[in-house]
Amino acid sequence: MKIYETSVRKPISTALIFVAVIVFGLFSLNNLAIDQLPEMDLPSISVITTYTGANAEDIENNITRRIEDGLNTVSNLKEITSRSSDGVSLVSLEFEWGTNLDEASNDIRDALGRLTDYMPEDAEEPILFRFNSSLMPIMSFSITADESYPALNKILEEQFTNRLSRIDGVGSVSVVGAPVREIQVNVDPVKMEAYGLSVEQIGGIIAQENINTSGGTLDIGNHTYNLKADGEFKSSDDLKTILISNLNGQEVYLRDVAEIKDTLEKQTLDERMNGELGVRVMIQKQSGANTVRIVEKVKQMLPEIEKNLPSDVKVHLLNDSSKNIKDSISTLTDTVMFAFLFVILVVLFFLGRWRATLILCLTIPISLVVSFIYLQLTGGTLNIISLSSLSIAIGMVVDDAIVVLENITTHIERGSKPREAAIYGTNEVWLSVIATTLVVVAVFLPLTMVEGMAGVMFKQLGWIVSLVVCTSTVAAISLTPMMSALLLRLENNAHTYKGLSAIYRPVDKFLAWLDRAYAAVLRWALAHKKLVFFAPMLMLVFGVWLFVAKIPTDFMPASDGDHMSATVTLDQNLSVEYTTKIARQIDSIVYAKYPEVMLLSTSAGSSSGSNVFAAMSTTGSNIINYTFRLTDPKDRERTVFEIADAFRADLATIPEIKRSTVSSGGMGMMGGGSSVQLQIFGHDIERTNAIASELMEEFAKLEGARDVRLSRDDMRPEYNVEFDRNKLAYYGLNTSTVSTAIRNRINGMTASIYREDGEEYYVKVRYGEEHRTSLEDVENIMVYNSRGQGVRVRDIGKVTESYAPPTIERQNRQRLVTVTVALGTDVALGDMVARINGVLDNYPLPEDVYTDIGGDWEDQQESFGQIGMLLVLIVLLVYIVMATQFESFVMPFIIMFTILYALPGTAIALWMTNTSLSLMALIAIVMLVGIVVKNGIVMVDFTNLLRERGVGMYDAVYAAGKSRLRPVLMTSLTTILGMLPLAIGLGNGAELWQPMGIAIIGGLTFSTILTLVAVPVLYFVLMGRSERYLARRKARREEQARLKLEALAERDKEN
Repeated sequence: MKIYETSVRKPISTALIFVAVIVFGLFSLNNLAIDQLPEMDLPSISVITTYTGANAEDIENNITRRIEDGLNTVSNLKEITSRSSDGVSLVSLEFEWGTNLDEASNDIRDALGRLTDYMPEDAEEPILFRFNSSLMPIMSFSITADESYPALNKILEEQFTNRLSRIDGVGSVSVVGAPVREIQVNVDPVKMEAYGLSVEQIGGIIAQENINTSGGTLDIGNHTYNLKADGEFKSSDDLKTILISNLNGQEVYLRDVAEIKDTLEKQTLDERMNGELGVRVMIQKQSGANTVRIVEKVKQMLPEIEKNLPSDVKVHLLNDSSKNIKDSISTLTDTVMFAFLFVILVVLFFLGRWRATLILCLTIPISLVVSFIYLQLTGGTLNIISLSSLSIAIGMVVDDAIVVLENITTHIERGSKPREAAIYGTNEVWLSVIATTLVVVAVFLPLTMVEGMAGVMFKQLGWIVSLVVCTSTVAAISLTPMMSALLLRLENNAHTYKGLSAIYRPVDKFLAWLDRAYAAVLRWALAHKKLVFFAPMLMLVFGVWLFVAKIPTDFMPASDGDHMSATVTLDQNLSVEYTTKIARQIDSIVYAKYPEVMLLSTSAGSSSGSNVFAAMSTTGSNIINYTFRLTDPKDRERTVFEIADAFRADLATIPEIKRSTVSSGGMGMMGGGSSVQLQIFGHDIERTNAIASELMEEFAKLEGARDVRLSRDDMRPEYNVEFDRNKLAYYGLNTSTVSTAIRNRINGMTASIYREDGEEYYVKVRYGEEHRTSLEDVENIMVYNSRGQGVRVRDIGKVTESYAPPTIERQNRQRLVTVTVALGTDVALGDMVARINGVLDNYPLPEDVYTDIGGDWEDQQESFGQIGMLLVLIVLLVYIVMATQFESFVMPFIIMFTILYALPGTAIALWMTNTSLSLMALIAIVMLVGIVVKNGIVMVDFTNLLRERGVGMYDAVYAAGKSRLRPVLMTSLTTILGMLPLAIGLGNGAELWQPMGIAIIGGLTFSTILTLVAVPVLYFVLMGRSERYLARRKARREEQARLKLEALAERDKEN
């Protein structure tokens, strides 16, 4: 017994099965985490090594190159890049997608362990860092203060960060830019030398005095007591009374040779919110946690936290990722609802039966909830990819049910009872329905094999659409006939046009006219077969020409969001104080000219703390980082791209700015605009710098170029102490001892840790600020040898001025400098690459220097190549499915023509809407392969059914076309209107999916029209020719058999 017969005969069991699916789906939906994008582990691992005091070249030679050589043998390594800068080496290893990063991490640790003996002694142990999307901050605050600013770090730790860290799902709460308390021991070198002391001796004495040592246990009577020797400082003033020398009976205290300050460490970062001094707090979530739920809990706790803060401490919300998530999900939810409404209207329009419409509408929620079960079982999240997948699928889930239901209603209208019509009607089309589903699965399932960033986006799309369509097919051949047998009525064949039914009068007239018009067109097409065959081919040539000559290529569409960022770089070696002054000048411009800016966060300088994010971020004493929070796109006249262009123009008027970069937001890691990177490889830094600078000037002149910048600054002046090794040996010194002494006196020596109220603060010993402001101060530094003899630095070396690169970048163990060109909204990625190649064609390069184009262009080429190979595979799979279904090599070719018919429609739609061929549009073309062939399968299958019943070729083609007109139009319109909300692009982040909607609507519209006309003609020509060939072949065989029989008969007569 077949599934549809069982469903009709057992309606209660069938209904309960689908009710169970809905319940399980809703339960899964309630437990799904909500996020913006699917959680992903990028296939890369970074190795960060700190070597304080070394410049970029020292870092490259002593650390970076050694790590690169040691890690080059790690398995599945795709590319190795590095950046060497002052004091920090960052080596990044990119692996092939699908690599087990846990195993790769172990291999890296083993390799680093073998390098330990070859690393500098003062270098810290390398740190491994793996980037995961959950590491992105889900919330960030800017907290300002006036009188409480010096104690802000302690206040936030006690009242803010500790409480937020206890929220379920919060991974970490970090504070950036907070003032740090420091006990400074500023030594007077003249006084210190008069007593024969050194910074190292003073630091050692402080460490020995500030100690808390256990003395064991002491038994007194029947009791045991712990004994300790507690010499820790109770107050910072205790340092003043430390006895550091007793020279000739004269007691020398620390206060006699140094000034002790209990103060804040020197400011290296000026953090402000709307001009008010403050700090930044960032909240990260745990992997797999619900972003929206965490943010809601944080917001619930904030009012209570703010009550306990000092009155001058204000909390400003800088970034709330849940807002973008909720806005995007709300937009996509509206899209799904509109698509649902459009599907209902189309079905009601064509069928004119509310009962039939109800049956079809039940298919939609049943099919969609299966996606929630899949996400729950696989640990996925409800995000913009999964919801967009539902929006894409909603127009297709009713296609199978439409074909089945339309055939059932046809049988009922011919006089069959609903129960019999449900069984016989489903029996006629159920194999073609399964075939169309297999075709769709053959298109979408291979999307799960795409790698790279495209794979992150489309893996869920492939799985969800495949599962949803399969579920809709099961519902179409089980639930639909069961419901039809119960709900449809034989007596409701025609509308009475009374009451509400009166609205169907014009609809029925239109459908009747449509049937007649199509019949006339089909007769004309069958009479002009050559014209009908070659006209679409000319349209195909026109579409290909549009793709090649008129439609530009792009990687990802840019999105108009509510955030913007900028990085401003001044001349090198400028102080934080001067950089802050320029920042205030820029702030005033923003306040005066940009009413769209709600919050302005400014960070001038760099944090004194060293961490992973500091190593990977762009900071420095001459760098200003801006974060803008804008009003909602619907509430402002200018787009984020127009605001960014205006801000670029304003920055260009400030002469102190050396270069600037403005980024126009986006959605997480997507939608922020494209860029092209020209990588210039060569060992000679000065030569590649000169080439890069000249090319940067040329690229800046290109139309549509924005923020053209170099990855490497000009050579930076620095002072270098060059030692005379003979003199060092004469005085019994070495380079390490003297270098350490210079660093201790200039940067400071951490002598001990002062503890107060559970907090720890560094005690730093160094020269007073007035004694470390000139080269003469460096030359006068006194260094003591093992015999206690003092030697000036000037007696063993000299201070010279030299130039060194601030950063050195390498790729695959070769030095490179990158010229980055950000694209304006009016230029496509492919066009910009063509213009850049035009400049390079006229620029001669030295033999030892070569270039390569990377950035988004490299990602686009890689993704387009993968999608192209995938398209070939999908077409082959679709052909195999159809050849198996029809047991014919010819019929699939007839249906495959519908794919070619879709291409000119897609090209025309993209061209008319001025939309570039992006990754989303290319995926739409892949999807069209499965969508458009469904109509051809339905028409060819029904034609075959009529031919099997003995109907002639012409009559079968003509009758099948008329019979399948409405199902084809219904399935196409439901998909087209389901895509319409995506194509219109309403709501935040809708620009990302707009090219897909436009491409599918254009391709499906064009293909449907040509399918209805050209497929019957192709069937008539090709199958007619095939049948005539088979008939002639059969006739020849019969003739040969007859002649053989006659010959045998003649031979018998002769015998």
